[in-house]
Amino acid sequence: MKSIFIDCNHQLEPVWNSVHGAGDPPVTVNTAPFKAEELPRLLDGYDVVLDDHSYMPTPIVAKCKSLKHVVFLGTGAESYMHVAELKELGVTVHTIKGYGDTAVAEHAIALMFDCAREIARMDRTLRVGTWKPLEGMQLLGKTLGIIGLGGIGSETARIAKGIGMKVIAHNRSPRADAPVELVELDNLLARSDVVSLNLALNDETRGFIDAARIARMKKGAILINTARGALVDEDAMLAALRSGQIRHAGLDVFRNEPLNGDHPLTQMENVTLSTHSAFRTREASETLLRRAIDIVKTL
Repeated sequence: MKSIFIDCNHQLEPVWNSVHGAGDPPVTVNTAPFKAEELPRLLDGYDVVLDDHSYMPTPIVAKCKSLKHVVFLGTGAESYMHVAELKELGVTVHTIKGYGDTAVAEHAIALMFDCAREIARMDRTLRVGTWKPLEGMQLLGKTLGIIGLGGIGSETARIAKGIGMKVIAHNRSPRADAPVELVELDNLLARSDVVSLNLALNDETRGFIDAARIARMKKGAILINTARGALVDEDAMLAALRSGQIRHAGLDVFRNEPLNGDHPLTQMENVTLSTHSAFRTREASETLLRRAIDIVKTL
């Protein structure tokens, strides 16, 4: 099968070159930017596309007559394409799990520390000439509530326990081997000083943290989201950040990406933002691309 890596960026290109070997299937690598409507031209003649994080709208994919497989570089394909609709077109979407559990967990913890200690906010203030020390929140002994105790959630729990936090979790399916106390969702929201989202996005979890659930959170809690932006009702979160119901949010993912510079979240002091990069470490990228190549080998 003929394959193309449609959106290899400048950071991934050297990683790709280091893991793609002489015995691997040939893959065309595209590093030039493109718009979604250009996909039929770019994918003409290709059976397999490796997709880092490019949108693949169903009506446009329907025009890509030779396409049979999408290898999405990650787990959250649903944020960028409608997997069921593509399947009806005869296009199978493959995802890759577990490659960056530690990377994402470390990023979630980094966001948590920043939200608790206002580091980015003081950095911004100091860079414009204002010395303004801010009082933070100590994390030792505080309760971290993890929603979604898969690989990333379990890694987040491990690190948080190591710094002396109490960790509880809610998982949507039973976990006999859970490394921390499992509780009902309302119990978690009421008890947690920090809530970390680690759910997959699907029709059942879209808007999972809505206004009603935000209202059940402990007042002044920190919200961390390194999973998917659409898990949270954005308007309800903005209202809670303004009212103080949520003390601070650390967000790596957003409902629409890339986030526009004039978005309300960029104007709020009690929000720390990163650019959907929690999974981006050299170690995780090497594992991710190697697994993608191995999937292509099987097609």
